[in-house]
Amino acid sequence: MNSFNFNRSAIGGVMLLVLSVGPLLAASPERVPGRVFAQHFQPVPPVGVDQVQVVYYRQLEGVQRRGAAHVYVDREFHTGLLPGGFTRFCLAPGVHTLGAYLGDAPHYLGKRTDLYQASLQGGVTYYLKVREDGATFPQPVKRDEAEQQLRNTRAQAHALSRASAVEACRYFDFIQDESRFKDYQLSSDVLFAYGRGDYADISNAGRKAISAWMAELQRDDAQIKHIHVQGHTDPLGEEARNQLLGLQRAESLRRLLVEQGLPESIISTDSSGNREPRVHSCYGPMAQQIACYAPNRRVELRVELSHKQP
Repeated sequence: MNSFNFNRSAIGGVMLLVLSVGPLLAASPERVPGRVFAQHFQPVPPVGVDQVQVVYYRQLEGVQRRGAAHVYVDREFHTGLLPGGFTRFCLAPGVHTLGAYLGDAPHYLGKRTDLYQASLQGGVTYYLKVREDGATFPQPVKRDEAEQQLRNTRAQAHALSRASAVEACRYFDFIQDESRFKDYQLSSDVLFAYGRGDYADISNAGRKAISAWMAELQRDDAQIKHIHVQGHTDPLGEEARNQLLGLQRAESLRRLLVEQGLPESIISTDSSGNREPRVHSCYGPMAQQIACYAPNRRVELRVELSHKQP
């Protein structure tokens, strides 16, 4: 459904790129301190007809130049995509200029020349890939293929967008088909000893819990398209340590799922650290706080199914 047709006829010195209906963010860019990449890619929900959603990405494979590909929207810098990075943004429906430029300095062509116009339709998500051959116009990719290629990418976070046309995406719960998703939660206290997260630290009880979960999926005849594993911790200790611990537990669980027979390519991981608590305030001696905060220590799995379940 993600077709992307274009005419390369010049109109007023600007190349015209017309996108048909289909599912789809430098010049010395301002930096976000301490971060190059943020979270791993997750399938994006749809937007309403008053917006267009764009996912622009760059694969690790087939990269010819390691520098950033500057992405411009309506002649204004949005981000610099490094290999393995993606950006997601929304725009008002209509005609926009956009493209990705390798080796952009010092001329910064995306601001003034070699511009491509795209007619973007409301309610549609477009998946666009950077062309590694030096061409600046986007390469359209169908949704299923794009999501497969995006699984090992992370959100580009090293630069702040200066594109004034970019809007925050407005997602509506009633648009998303939640029947495609099944959510599960496993207690970290069952999977790991307190404060531990290595693969070797997974307990026998934790392995049995995963085996039981896999058996439940098989009984339901679930056709799995994607699994996202999210680690959560309690607030005790340093926040940075908790972030790493949550990710470590998610990665360990991913390894176990692969050993249980699931393809590695369909499993993504991330960590919320202590930022999404179920219990907010616990007091008393440390042992009492650890027990009180137990609901926060969890690993959540969101399973996307490839067909609607009855």
